[in-house]
Amino acid sequence: MESSRLAALVRQVVELSQEVGAFIDREGRQFDRSKIEQKEGFNNLVSYVDKEAERRLVTGLGKIFPSGGFITEEGTVSQATQQEYTWIIDPLDGTTNFLHGLPVFSISIALAQKGKPILGVINDICRNDCYYAVRDDHAYCNDRTIHTSVATYLSESLLATGFPYYHFDKQAPYLEIIKAFLEKSHGVRRIGSAAIDMAYVACGRFEGFFEYNLNPWDVAAGGIIIEQAGGRVTDFKGGPNYLFGGELCASNSGIHTAMLETIQQHW
Repeated sequence: MESSRLAALVRQVVELSQEVGAFIDREGRQFDRSKIEQKEGFNNLVSYVDKEAERRLVTGLGKIFPSGGFITEEGTVSQATQQEYTWIIDPLDGTTNFLHGLPVFSISIALAQKGKPILGVINDICRNDCYYAVRDDHAYCNDRTIHTSVATYLSESLLATGFPYYHFDKQAPYLEIIKAFLEKSHGVRRIGSAAIDMAYVACGRFEGFFEYNLNPWDVAAGGIIIEQAGGRVTDFKGGPNYLFGGELCASNSGIHTAMLETIQQHW
C-alpha cells in the first residue's frame, strides 16, 4: 500500500478510535459491575462495553477500508482467513482495570498486510493521548513525533510487564525473570494494559516491556509504533514471531540484547 494511502487511513482510524474511546469513557463513569461477564477461562472478563466498542470499530473500519478482514478479541465478526489486509482489534485493552474503575485502559487497532502490521493506533483513553504510526514514517502521539528512550543499560531502565490471568503453567520461570529484572533495573511496573505499556515504550516512559500469553490484538498496533519510534520488538528468542507466538520483548534499541539475555537465562 502506498505511503499516501496509509497516511490518509491512519488519520481516519485515529478519529474513529477517539469516537469509540469517548463512548467507553462515558460508559465507564456509570458502569454497573453486576453486568460483568465471564468468558472462557478464569478471570477472563468482558462486558457489554467491550462488545459494543468492538461492533462500532468493526463497522467504522469496514467503511474506511472495506478490503480488510478482521481479527478481533470479542469475535463480533468472522475472523480473517486469506485476505491480504487484516484489521487486528482490541476494543478495550485493560478490561479488568475498566471494570474496577482504574483509569488505565485503551483501544488498540492495527492493519496488517500479509501478517505484518503496517499501521497502528493506540488510544490511551483516560489520558486523551492517541499514539499512531504507519510503515516507513515517524511515530506520533497527538501529532507530536515520539522516540524511544536513549538509555543503553538495564541499570538505568524502567521496565513494564504483565501477569497472566490464566494459563499459570509457566509462572515459576516467569517470576524468576521478573526477579532478575528487579535486581538489574530501576524497577518493573505492571499497569494492566499491554497496548499502553507498548505506547509508553515508544514515547520513552518505559525502556522495555516483556510478557507471555499474549494475543495478536494485544501487540499488533504497539509493535509497529515502537519500531517506527526507533525501538525493537521480538519474541523471547529474538525472532520476529511476536504477533502470533504469544511472547514479546519490546524495547528501545539500547537494552534489547540485555533484556533477551536475561529472559533466556530462565525461559
